[in-house]
Amino acid sequence: MAQLKAIASCSPTSLAFQVPKRESLLFNDKVSCPRKLSSASELVARTSELHGHAVATINVGNITKFRKNQVIQAVLQSDREMEISEATKGIGLRGKLNKVVLAYSGGLDTSVIVPWLRENYGCDVVCFTADVGQGVGELEGLEAKAKASGASQLVVKDLKEEFVRDFIFPCLRAGAIYERKYLLGTSMARPVIAKAMVDIAKEVGADAVAHGCTGKGNDQVRFELTFFALNPKLNVVAPWREWDITGREDAIEYAKKHNVPVPVTKKSIYSRDRNLWHLSHEGDILEDPANEPKKDMYMLTVDPEEAPDKPEYIEIGIESGLPVSVNGKVLSPASLLTELNEIGGKHGIGRIDMVENRLVGMKSRGVYETPGGTILFEAVQGLESLTIDRESMQLKDSLALKYAELVYAGRWFDPLRESMDAFMEKITETTTGSVTLKLYKGSVSVVSRKSPYSLYRQDISSFESSQIYDQADAAGFIRLYGLPMRVRSMLKQGM
Repeated sequence: MAQLKAIASCSPTSLAFQVPKRESLLFNDKVSCPRKLSSASELVARTSELHGHAVATINVGNITKFRKNQVIQAVLQSDREMEISEATKGIGLRGKLNKVVLAYSGGLDTSVIVPWLRENYGCDVVCFTADVGQGVGELEGLEAKAKASGASQLVVKDLKEEFVRDFIFPCLRAGAIYERKYLLGTSMARPVIAKAMVDIAKEVGADAVAHGCTGKGNDQVRFELTFFALNPKLNVVAPWREWDITGREDAIEYAKKHNVPVPVTKKSIYSRDRNLWHLSHEGDILEDPANEPKKDMYMLTVDPEEAPDKPEYIEIGIESGLPVSVNGKVLSPASLLTELNEIGGKHGIGRIDMVENRLVGMKSRGVYETPGGTILFEAVQGLESLTIDRESMQLKDSLALKYAELVYAGRWFDPLRESMDAFMEKITETTTGSVTLKLYKGSVSVVSRKSPYSLYRQDISSFESSQIYDQADAAGFIRLYGLPMRVRSMLKQGM
């Protein structure tokens, strides 16, 4: 108060009035009002509320000097903060939530979602960003962006090791590939992010979680099924299924209206999702399946035509169906995948162009870059050819299709997937050894495989004579094996 009296001493005019407390709110220990202040004296009255005084007197003088004073700057809030503070004090336009954990990327959509949540649900917003290997550039300046949008805090978690160890590697071991090509990059990332959001919600005492997924995609299902499985008590808010914003221009207008800094990064013509496993591309010319992708679209892999003219050989060490080393060097799951991404990328490995069936029913065209993952799939399957017998491999392959379907559909925490994972772990117990692969201009092929548990016996498989396998035995086997076909043919011919 001493500071306020000091700055008001330049005028002989004196005003005094009663403060209507119901119009004032506290926001981050500062006075905030649901309307603009009409006079300097009203400002002091608002300030007195912060200190428990009902009446304040101030001499009104040089308004230019008044506005320059730092005390006033500390008290006055922007219109955005006033609106936010008003929203968080009571019920929002759509109801009331206490605290929401938002999956946050820092882009336009999630930046706009922050004030939208506060306006519509009168809640505190905690932004959460998961580092799943999307790149350092994607994480820079996020805290400032989140708070500028109105979030109370930003929580960032490094999930790379957990992502590879607990989500990617089980899918790799299972041989899970969706619709013949897709290696499930985005599908595996969503449950690890959603799981972390549930954990954060518990830590900060949130009663809701929110995401920026559209109502047309698969990701909304993946996030929400994980929320249901891990904490069914949490409320789930999906703004894209609720608000009137229909596109980028609407979002920009909403951001300007609420004084939210609009990200100045150049808008990509493609919709991309990147993590340590892959990079996906959708949109623009790719929406027409007849169009060939442009060469400058790819970011992780070089054009195979421009890849080195000399092939590169690498050795992958595998233990119980899971990769553990590259060229004899033991690495953590995330480090191993990072190294293989670099090696595979320079040889143009892992480009996939496909039309897939989305869970919501429509078809979608996407282009994927999965250099390290493509190498690992070839390596693991190459070693399995030595260590798994025919009947077991056929059953494993059939279950892999269902496993991939469950992961794609967001049912990571479904008991069925967990049960199949137990089978995959058991059936690959002896898939241990090493595989050498040849990388050359976009192709990867197994050229050598070794295992102490190999079921391959050269003394049996050789064309040379063998004491274990008598070729004469084949005649009786063929007669018995072909008996049903022989009987059916005899019936047709009246024999």
